[in-house]
Formats: sequence, C-alpha cells, structure tokens
Amino acid sequence: MTSGNLLGPPPVALPVDPAAALLAAGEPAGDVARQHPTSSLAWAVLAEAALDRGDDVAAYAYARVGYHRGLDLLRRHGWKGAGPIPWSHEPNRGFLRALSALGQAAALFEEKDEVARVQAFLLDADPQLPAELLP
Repeated sequence: MTSGNLLGPPPVALPVDPAAALLAAGEPAGDVARQHPTSSLAWAVLAEAALDRGDDVAAYAYARVGYHRGLDLLRRHGWKGAGPIPWSHEPNRGFLRALSALGQAAALFEEKDEVARVQAFLLDADPQLPAELLP
C-alpha cells in the first residue's frame, strides 16, 4: 500500500516537540521559548499572542524565528524544500502555525508578495489545512 503520492516526496512527520507539553500545562510561552529555542510551536504561540494584542512587528519577528527553526527541523527530517507537511500530524502544527502567523503579520504590513508566498507554501504543505490559517 502506498500513500497515494506516487510522484512526489513522502509526507514529513516531525518528532514530538517537548515544548508542547509545557505549553499545554500552562507554562508561559516566553519561558518555554527560552527553554526550547528550537521549538516552532513556542515561537508560533508568541507570534499568535502578539497578533492578538495588535503588535504586528513582534508577531512578525516571533513568526519568522519559528518559521526558520521549523525549516531547520524539516530539513533534518528529510524534507528537501518541497512536499507534504500534513496538519493532521500534530508535531507539524508548530511550524505550520508559525508560517501562518508570518503570513498574517506580513498582511498587516501590506507585504503582498510575502503573503502570497506564505499562502502558496501553506497550501502546498497541506491543501486540507484549516482555512483560518491562511493569511
């Protein structure tokens, strides 16, 4: 049996992020980011909180860090710059949320090219991504 993706690379399944349990237990995201600076999820939570409070500059910076930390992790797990990153695999969500927050912050800056790149990346990663994550 195959995954149905006969022409492209297999889906990436990132490992469990140790920051997830700390965040779920109510630890402040800033503290978690200090303990686990490679966690896309911790940076995504910080970016989303900054967006919620109207601080688009901080949101952009947090999201950019989460995005780049996620790219590093994806590459270490076989991703070659293209291919599925399924939302259905919980550990992938930190990266996808950071990428989404980056697009949302870029939209607030009216950086249309960046928004289009982020939206295309998200849809390429998982066409079934929840619509609220698209900038």
